[in-house]
Amino acid sequence: MKLNRYIDHTLLSPTATEADILNLCEEALKHNFYSVCVNSSYVPFAKQALGNSDVKVCTVVGFPLGAMSTQAKIFEATQAIEQGAAEIDMVMNIGRLKSKNYVAVLKDISDVKRAIGLTPLKVIFEISELSKNEIVKACEICIDAKADFVKTSTGFSKSGATLTAVKIMKKSVKDQLKIKASGGIKDAETALKYIEVGVHRIGTSSGVTMMQNITSASSY
Repeated sequence: MKLNRYIDHTLLSPTATEADILNLCEEALKHNFYSVCVNSSYVPFAKQALGNSDVKVCTVVGFPLGAMSTQAKIFEATQAIEQGAAEIDMVMNIGRLKSKNYVAVLKDISDVKRAIGLTPLKVIFEISELSKNEIVKACEICIDAKADFVKTSTGFSKSGATLTAVKIMKKSVKDQLKIKASGGIKDAETALKYIEVGVHRIGTSSGVTMMQNITSASSY
């Protein structure tokens, strides 16, 4: 199990500079992370920095609130793909979910998925804002919408991933969707715990620290 290949090396701060993004890409190349995850305006810049490497560009759409129009999300996603993004992490319309307007939530996600085709779509829930039943319902909607991943958090709310929430998500999606845990995962030991309960990807800005945590070849 190579932890580095689970990591979306992430920098989504609104104050991130071009130099910061370049450094992110250099770190991802050094450690062969699965991807870098950046705001959509930086997709062309990151794609150029990564060159012909195996490291993918992942971007966020409708971030971090998820409350903009579906058309805006579609435009942001499709333009990002044209510019080199290989994966899309979109924020669910959380207010619609909490309103029990499940049709609107389903349409929002399915319309984006239809627009991006085979490009993997990860749907961000913001679990800190949801009850257990709402997490289950969100998972069911994502299955129906033909998303590829469910994702715990933006990292911009009051808390991030929890093992409890991931276990609920895993029980809900079974093997139909993959899971990305993000938000507050800062060391290798914690990341490995999430992988043990069934997570397929870790979103973190602490990937380099995690690689430094791992000293034995057996756990790397």
